[in-house]
Amino acid sequence: MTQDKPAAQPGAEHRKKRHLGGDLIIPVAGLVFTVYYFSTILDSPWTAQVSAFFVGTILIVLTVIFLTKAAIELRRGDADLHAGAIAEPANLAGTRLILLALTIGYIFVIQFTGFTLTTFIFMTAAMGLLTRGKRMGFVVMLSALVSVAGWALFIYAFKTRFPVGPFERLMDFLV
Repeated sequence: MTQDKPAAQPGAEHRKKRHLGGDLIIPVAGLVFTVYYFSTILDSPWTAQVSAFFVGTILIVLTVIFLTKAAIELRRGDADLHAGAIAEPANLAGTRLILLALTIGYIFVIQFTGFTLTTFIFMTAAMGLLTRGKRMGFVVMLSALVSVAGWALFIYAFKTRFPVGPFERLMDFLV
């Protein structure tokens, strides 16, 4: 003899809503910063404007896509605007503090070591931390590629005034 399950009542299923409040902080802040940044470069040389608008437009498009998806989730009732546990999981608090320290360090050190070298060191350290030291060969290669690509695009091609360090001076001598 089998027992039948009681019939589910309509609306009885309880879906756990995703808390979007915390997820909106960085995209909204990035959008505000990008609009502010656009307003500060209006009197800059056209090369700086082109690179800024290129990067800024990508950021705006990605943010609009994210906000559209969030609005759809809110409208469907799958999400709410509660911040949820922004600091959760608690075991990541140390990692977050180290990333904050790396970011602050980047801001202060870039003026002495230059854009390319500082970006390489920051990216290697941050990705190494986030991957818990796994695949460090790939992390170093990717950090080097992104840093040198940043130098090639922003400093060499667009002649933007990023902080100069040993790498930039070497490349000025070689190129």
